[in-house]
Amino acid sequence: MEVFSFLAWTGFFLYACETMTLLLLIRHGENDYVKTGKLAGRISGVHLNQRGQDQARALRDALLGTRISAVYASPLERAMETAQPISESHGLNIIQEPDLMDTNVGKWQGRSWKVLRLTKAWQVVQNAPSRFRFPEGESFPETQMRIVNVLERVLQKHNKPQETVAVVFHADPIKLAVAHFLGLPLDHFQRLGCDTGSLTALYVNGSGANLTKLNQRPPFDFLKK
Repeated sequence: MEVFSFLAWTGFFLYACETMTLLLLIRHGENDYVKTGKLAGRISGVHLNQRGQDQARALRDALLGTRISAVYASPLERAMETAQPISESHGLNIIQEPDLMDTNVGKWQGRSWKVLRLTKAWQVVQNAPSRFRFPEGESFPETQMRIVNVLERVLQKHNKPQETVAVVFHADPIKLAVAHFLGLPLDHFQRLGCDTGSLTALYVNGSGANLTKLNQRPPFDFLKK
């Protein structure tokens, strides 16, 4: 009986995934700004370094055999430069979406991580982010709502069974999106991983979502060719 139930559930899961849109949530590649020890936020002019460019090409190569309907990206350079090899290899134009921008960290932008970690506010960011607003910037709930609204628009536009869409943006927004679609408390989103050059695969339709992979590095053996 237990074996039957497991097989029945597996069959239902596979059927459900086939009727869902697959969102490939991709974090941009590595850049040298992080080595300065400062919070980049929305600073312009932050480009991929050599390793980041290698990560972008690795993502391109790993997705060559996957049918992708569209490529969306944050307009920040590091996201656009990661999306470009993927879009070019699929003959698609990148759709820039301003609302995929990284969190507006306000007055924290460009500040030292070491200094920020010594503040009382840092403990709130780590342990109760739902209660935190960046000075002259966004709150985490506002960031989450902004990102979810973008992805919902993407899902409405690309709602055919088995349709796949690549979305290239930033770590915290990706983790906040995953937390929303899985029904996780926002205060737990920091427990999720999202490395540079990684892919998180999320099946979504009107009745729910399934997280297939989290924080995966190329090559990918779970995508249909």
